[in-house]
Amino acid sequence: MNGPTTAMVLAAGLGRRMRPITDRIPKPLVEVAGRSLLDRGLDRLVEAGVETAVVNVHHLGDQIIRHAATRAAPRIVISDERDGLLDSAGGVVKALPLLGDAPFFVLNADTFWIDRSERDLDRLKLAWDASRMDILLMLADPNDATGHSGGTDFLLGADGRLARAKGAAEGLVYAGAFIVRPEIFAGARAEPQSLNLYFDRAIASGRLFGQRMTGAWITVGTPDAIALAEARLADLGAA
Repeated sequence: MNGPTTAMVLAAGLGRRMRPITDRIPKPLVEVAGRSLLDRGLDRLVEAGVETAVVNVHHLGDQIIRHAATRAAPRIVISDERDGLLDSAGGVVKALPLLGDAPFFVLNADTFWIDRSERDLDRLKLAWDASRMDILLMLADPNDATGHSGGTDFLLGADGRLARAKGAAEGLVYAGAFIVRPEIFAGARAEPQSLNLYFDRAIASGRLFGQRMTGAWITVGTPDAIALAEARLADLGAA
């Protein structure tokens, strides 16, 4: 299956809401049912055919660097932000020379999902159309989201285009994964900035699209969310 073979994994956050756990380990290395959040995301990327993952690091970044070296796949390249945190978009911009010129995945390191009948990243690849899209977001039904308490984010149109809809009853939740054209970052500087800026620009140009996922989405933002995530995995018969 054709599609991105490179990914950016956003692993540089401070994890303040996960304290006191993140006083000693970075949030991406927090374990759920014996496996780290980072590994769960990287496993999904490998299944989707990703060969190289650029992982940015900041808080306790040396631990992530050591952990990444233990994996056989994907090939991991570190984007070091230990001198200054750049937020989500700033981290991507800094890593652009490592990511190449082709569209790539972006994945948050603190969320994961359990695929059901189909692999959701494969479905995202099939739906990707660079001629119409700048960004294609993976979206979760809030009724199939574990650990999420922030309401909905987007409305999905019949043509697949997205509109902002914070808290709308019929809305969907951004699931922390997307495909993006690197050209949208042209001229940007590696400085603190949010990906929301680029989402809004893509909405304005009619080039922000979304796809509803079929898997069970799980986010782990606080210490008490670990038990919720493990209970959901048990319900699904997953590890």
